[in-house]
Amino acid sequence: MDPSLPFIDLHRHLDGNVRLQTILDLGRQHNIRLPGATLETLRPHVQVTEVMPDLITWLNKLHWMIAVLGDYDACRRIARENVEDAKAEGIDYLELRFSPYFMAGPNRLDPAKVVEAVVAGVEEGRVQTGLKVQLIGILSRTFGAAACRIELEALLTQRAHLVALDLAGDERNYPAELFTEHFKRGRDAGWAITVHAGEAGGAASVWAALEKLGATRIGHGIRAIDDPKLLDHLGAHRIGLEINLTSNVQTNTVPGFAAHPMKQFLARGLLATINTDDPVISAIDLRHEFEVAAPAAGLTPAEIAQAQRNALEIAFLTAAEKTALVNTRKQRS
Repeated sequence: MDPSLPFIDLHRHLDGNVRLQTILDLGRQHNIRLPGATLETLRPHVQVTEVMPDLITWLNKLHWMIAVLGDYDACRRIARENVEDAKAEGIDYLELRFSPYFMAGPNRLDPAKVVEAVVAGVEEGRVQTGLKVQLIGILSRTFGAAACRIELEALLTQRAHLVALDLAGDERNYPAELFTEHFKRGRDAGWAITVHAGEAGGAASVWAALEKLGATRIGHGIRAIDDPKLLDHLGAHRIGLEINLTSNVQTNTVPGFAAHPMKQFLARGLLATINTDDPVISAIDLRHEFEVAAPAAGLTPAEIAQAQRNALEIAFLTAAEKTALVNTRKQRS
């Protein structure tokens, strides 16, 4: 990691990054019976301890993080704590994403009020820490197109407080073509577009995210390595790749760090970056991804620094904001 470059995380799910202690606290507060009453007995139900068979099995680890969201204060709390934790990691700029429909589900909250609470919590964290944070709204494809229309309406109530729209969830069974209308509305609202693709699905899923939804960044994009024409397209059009090394191994998207295509992406000049995905579930932080996972994937210090520069290039920031971020980092290094 180059200390003169900004330390950036572009792909972090706030609803997949809830402190274990907070789960315990909220469980007690809302009389929700948890599978463990202490940090250590709760941990195996929330954190990944071995490679999962697939993405959907891995996603089941999210259950207790949202099960304890008994009211809007709980949603605001976990949003604020995400910012606090990122600041404690030494992160300079963070893009947090969340699915209000997913968060609202277990306790039948109003998705629009969940969005309002998350926006408020992130703002509290930003004021408290000084960390620059931007929010990305997720449509959870797993619930289907109709539910995603409800989710989109909820996100649009706070349109000015979000920078981008994302699609996440069951990539294999809910293809991008089901959500073209949703993403046209998102683009019309002025949002950038980033889409989970090429994780559980193949290279065709990445093509669909680009051509059907208008994505300028791809979450994961691992299976792009299978299609040379797609790799050429990603390079020619400067499409960013939000890579999550440990997550990709844990979800069995790749069979191990040595098999990860990140090094090949960088060798081709693609805008591949290093991110965390769901830090609490994976039991990692961004520094771990740079200092442990990246070398395990064969990345040299120069390649890791290139991933940092790529993150700055594809961040949803203005040119002036990027310059300010670089200058601030240089002053501290």
